[in-house]
Amino acid sequence: MIKKTFTLVARVSTENSPAVRRALGELVPRGSITPTDEGFLVKAKLSGESARELNRRLLSALRRVERKTRLRAEWMSGGTVEHFFDYVPKGSRKA
Repeated sequence: MIKKTFTLVARVSTENSPAVRRALGELVPRGSITPTDEGFLVKAKLSGESARELNRRLLSALRRVERKTRLRAEWMSGGTVEHFFDYVPKGSRKA
């Protein structure tokens, strides 16, 4: 399958910030990870087959570190923005 480049803007909420921060550093090494009151704001570029697959991979890795981690993500590619809350797609729109 063809790999596309996606721009990620996500809010990660967690109760174990130090562990999740380390995991995010490994998962998005070239991205921006900014601490917030609830957790982190993440901005990065990632490559994959689909936004759904990348979102699932990211959240699964974070939940291995902290089970109660929540992810609100926007994945942008090719003029389309796809929204997710945890694993659930919440729609898409033109960018």
